[in-house]
Order: sequence, then C-alpha cells, then structure tokens
Amino acid sequence: MIQLVTFLHDGQSRTGLLHEGNIYASPRYARVQDVLDDWPRADGKLAVLAGDLPGREPVRGATLLAPHPHPPTIYFAGANYRDHVEEMQRELSMPLEIDPKGAGQMPWHAIKASGATVVGPEARVRVPNGAPQLDWELELGVIVGRTAKDVAVDEAMDYVAGYVVANDLSARGHFGRPGVAEGSPFKWDWIGQKSFDGACPLGPAITPARFVPDPMNLAMKLWVNDELMQDSNTSRMLFGIADQIAHLSSRLTLQPGDLILTGTPAGVGAARKRFLKPGDVVRQWIEHIGEFRFTIVQ
Repeated sequence: MIQLVTFLHDGQSRTGLLHEGNIYASPRYARVQDVLDDWPRADGKLAVLAGDLPGREPVRGATLLAPHPHPPTIYFAGANYRDHVEEMQRELSMPLEIDPKGAGQMPWHAIKASGATVVGPEARVRVPNGAPQLDWELELGVIVGRTAKDVAVDEAMDYVAGYVVANDLSARGHFGRPGVAEGSPFKWDWIGQKSFDGACPLGPAITPARFVPDPMNLAMKLWVNDELMQDSNTSRMLFGIADQIAHLSSRLTLQPGDLILTGTPAGVGAARKRFLKPGDVVRQWIEHIGEFRFTIVQ
C-alpha cells in the first residue's frame, strides 16, 4: 500500500509517499494539494509505483505533518452514527431521529474553518480560552479528488481521492452564545464550538481510495490516555459517504482537496461527563489508514 504524506525535512515542508515505513519525496509535486489538483493522472501512477519505490533513496530524519495541511473547505456531518444519536438522545433529552434516511431526511453538514484548525501527528492542541468542555470526535475523513457538482449517489465514490483519520474536536462550552435567549435561533455558536486552533487533527497519511477495499466497513477506535473511548465501524453511518457527497454537491461545487468529516460514533466525552484536559494524550486509529496521536496542553 502507498500513502500520501506531508513531511518536514531540513526545515522545509514537502510532500511524498509512505511505503512500508519509508518516506519518499515527490520529484513532481510540492504540496499534497498539487497532487489532488492532478488526481486522475497521479492516481493512475500509484498502481505501478510500489514496485519502483524500493529502488529509490528514502528520506531520512523526516517528521510527519498533517497529510493535507490546507483543505480548501472542511465539511463536517452531524448526528451520522446511530449509536451516537442514541447517546445524544440520552444526554440532551431531545427527540432526535434514529433513522433520518428512512424518514426521507437529507444529510446534515456544517463548515469547519481550515487554516489554523488543521494539525498533524504529535501536535500539541491548546484548550480554547473559556472552553473547559473540550471533546473528542473520531471521524473518517474523505478527501475529494475531482470537481463534483450534482453528482448521483451511484457515481459519488468515483470522486473520492482518499481517506484520512480525523478528529472533529468540539468545544462544548461554546455551544451556546452567552446572554442570548434559549429560544432564539441565534443562540447556537457553531464557529466557537467547532473552529479554533488545532480543532481538526489529521493523520498520519492519506490512503488513496484504490487501496481501501470497503470504506463503509472500516474498524475505528479512539483512546484517551490508553483508555478506549470509541470503538465502532464506518458501517454504522446513517448516511454513507456516497449520500454525503451527492447531497453536498447538490448545494455547491466540491473542489479537489475538499475534506468531508463523515460523523463520529458513540463514546464522546459529553456522554461520559468527561472532557479533555491538559496532559491528556489522544490516540486514534482507522483500519487501512493508520494511527496517530496528539496531546492536549494549557
């Protein structure tokens, strides 16, 4: 299997390939976004590269960074795992729909800021000011590889470049705007809750779609200080990857490099009445993609 990475070497950020534990610098592309902008051509070469890489000189002393440091747009799906919806029902005492797809509803997404939110393996993520309720949300990240507009569900997977392990960190203490009436439609603060420095850890690499046998059947786990918190499978999504791509592309044109966070399963901190604090180490893993960790700091 060959994966796409961004790495730091001799003080410079570069892009390349990860194969059997070795990193190989790309002679053609300076950034992962350049690869994604040229995805049909680049993807075609991946099928034959594995046999060539052992003859090349790997990069020594490289440090992995976020594999896709600057997604053009980050979308995140809400309430998209049945087990998570059930735990939110218990936590929030709200009449949430257990089978929204069966009820004829559409997927629900919002936008997370890019830029400073994206960090990589071994990152040190600061607790946002005034937000003691910092929560983890393990998610499968889907990276778009072709311009997509009004895509049919049965064609949507053709627009996927690859997959990445993601965490849609949430500052629960910023969920509501202080001083605004509970019944006001302007009460909810999605920017404060979802967009802050380090709010979107990504890693360790992008696994191209051709190397993932079934993205709708991937085991996924998250630990906090080696205690297992989330243990699920992408098969438990309420709206699959194809549903989400089709729906988003009906609203606006998806661009190469756009990142879709496809939802989190049960086991988040809000349901446990436990939140991240300085010193906590978060480790997350998704089958066929990999594992990485980050640390919470003050």
